Amino acid sequence: MARLVLLSGPSCVGKGPLVSALRRHHPELAGQLVPLVLHNSRAPRPGEADGVDYHFRPRAEIEELAASPEFVACDVRGDFQGLELAAIDQVLESGRDAFFEGNPFIPEMLREAGVLDRYPTLTVFLAPLTRQELVYLQDPARRVDLGRFVADVMRRKLLRRTVRQKTHLSQLDLADIERRATSAIFELGYAHRSEHVIANHDGEDSENWDAFYYPIGDAFLAMESFASLLRGERPSRVETWEADLVPMTD
Repeated sequence: MARLVLLSGPSCVGKGPLVSALRRHHPELAGQLVPLVLHNSRAPRPGEADGVDYHFRPRAEIEELAASPEFVACDVRGDFQGLELAAIDQVLESGRDAFFEGNPFIPEMLREAGVLDRYPTLTVFLAPLTRQELVYLQDPARRVDLGRFVADVMRRKLLRRTVRQKTHLSQLDLADIERRATSAIFELGYAHRSEHVIANHDGEDSENWDAFYYPIGDAFLAMESFASLLRGERPSRVETWEADLVPMTD
């Protein structure tokens, strides 16, 4: 049965490389997934294509579309993103899975709009830390500011990714990195709303995805875990997070 498959997580946690690795090493599973192309108010990054990665449109145009009940949209780390709901039906009617890969805010908008109740779904959250690590870090005896800790983890990944993409960083690049890094702890607060959480330390900055053609380390484990979920299996490495594991923050 065709499903709505949602893969979400913080910026630079490794969602894009995970999907690329799935296409390369599990083409029979990746071929069942039809990406849902969102509207996005930001400019394309190097290598991105309009209509493939996003529909890159002015913010005012997306805000106008968002006035329709058949379009969900929200602010995503300073960008305005949205999805036309008819796109889901078009994919599912073809017998293939409608696939969203991106931030956790759009899945939350779909949940609030009751869209997830209309279809069979598979919801997966890709996290930069394991449940055990989060419990360890939040022990009061360690006096760790979890938000600062997570931001530092993601900041390093984002810096390495952006340097690889652009070489020289502008003030705007640095501001965007900081916005994404500090948003990560808030986004982790949504993880428990996904059925499955895959912990992955190899973010988009990691050579473990493709430097050796085959993924290694956490990249390999994340790919295989996601592949198992798509098959309807429940791998032992996949976690379920409780609602209060990461307190929601403003």
